[in-house]
Amino acid sequence: MDSLQGHLLIAGSGLWDPNFRRTVVLIGHHDEDGAVGVVLNQPLETTVEEAAPPLSPLVPPGESLFRGGPVQPEAAVVLADFEDPERAGVLALDTIGFLPEESDTEWLGGLRRARVFAGYAGWSAGQLEAEMADDAWHAAPAVPGDVFTHDPEGLWSTAVGRLGPDFRLLSTMPVDPTLN
Repeated sequence: MDSLQGHLLIAGSGLWDPNFRRTVVLIGHHDEDGAVGVVLNQPLETTVEEAAPPLSPLVPPGESLFRGGPVQPEAAVVLADFEDPERAGVLALDTIGFLPEESDTEWLGGLRRARVFAGYAGWSAGQLEAEMADDAWHAAPAVPGDVFTHDPEGLWSTAVGRLGPDFRLLSTMPVDPTLN
């Protein structure tokens, strides 16, 4: 099994589960016991200041809270770009990782930027591999710009377009192709 840590999972055209339709997930951890990540492209209408005031100093004023996935949606998950990557609880990509559960901001050192998620996405042992075999997901290496994109709603089309020429048409598919 090849680990998909630091990769994007890009929802395939046949993935109709409302939790994951047209989503892009950054995988933070993946091994034989399963996988964990956060959905990068589902900003919520509430701000971090409204939903999790103690975390608001980590993000710019007015920053949206993001829906990280269907698992523990009441839990806050913080993904950050660390000046000292060794301070990350889980390092996903280059200097980008997840804050440890119990974080002292002084101990963390500098954070270049951060994003706060409500919940996360998780797969049990073998579940993600089975879903990928059914073409529910396509994997591609993540780049830092994906994580902190200023256009989260356009991330799925952008990521699909990077999968290659066979996927270019899919990247333009409307949310509901029956309305086309």
